[in-house]
Amino acid sequence: MMKLKAAFWPAAMVLAFVCIGAVKADPTTDANQSGKEKSRMERKFEEDVIKTDANDLKITFIGHGTLMFTYSDMVVHVDPWSELADYSKMPKACLILITHEHRDHLDAEAIKILRQKQTSVVLTRACAEKVPGGIVMKNGDVKTIDGLTIEAVPAYNIVHKRPNGQPFHPSGAGNGYVVTFGKTRVYVTGDTENIPEMKKLKKIDIAFLPMNLPYTMTPEMAADAARAFEPKILYPYHYGQTDPNTLVNLLKDSKNIEVRIRKMQ
Repeated sequence: MMKLKAAFWPAAMVLAFVCIGAVKADPTTDANQSGKEKSRMERKFEEDVIKTDANDLKITFIGHGTLMFTYSDMVVHVDPWSELADYSKMPKACLILITHEHRDHLDAEAIKILRQKQTSVVLTRACAEKVPGGIVMKNGDVKTIDGLTIEAVPAYNIVHKRPNGQPFHPSGAGNGYVVTFGKTRVYVTGDTENIPEMKKLKKIDIAFLPMNLPYTMTPEMAADAARAFEPKILYPYHYGQTDPNTLVNLLKDSKNIEVRIRKMQ
């Protein structure tokens, strides 16, 4: 039987904006902002620990499309975003992976805080225009960086498009990444749909699939993607207002896939 683990989301965060100028600031709004900032700084993140052939792999679920992996003494940040965490209090990065240039994935300020002299930043060509000194990977590239094998997988839309007919994420612009920790292969898809290239993936141990509509996948698309490469553990992530339990139900007969729900709205 497929194992199911679920966690429930608190109410969605509401972002407050203060107009600066002739309009006097509302002290209630200021207080709300201060409270939200404090909540962001004090937030406790869910964590899972996965046994690998060598060292434990700890996954920290920061939220949205943002993750942190800790493997031995290596810290890998994925799409760090300052809206979700106070990165001045987070572990510095050995490696940073950026999937694409949208603001909730490419946060130059968060990267600046996490980056050290020896930190490797892996990104796309469009991201490199905003973050200098990184390692550009294009779809299909495979590199060994800091002892980890990293494969850049295409990430794009086929169905979901803007009113002008352009995909939210054009083919060739973004990356997903397969990172191998020891012998454990972890696939972070980035913003994508269930694209044909996923059928070529082999031996994926852990996968993160997005369901943030209308920008990425429906639960049905995510289920189709999961069946294509059958990860041992599947985390729906970056799922916005989509109910991740819908994906659980769609995959209830997929005995080789364990679906785990974490707070990754």
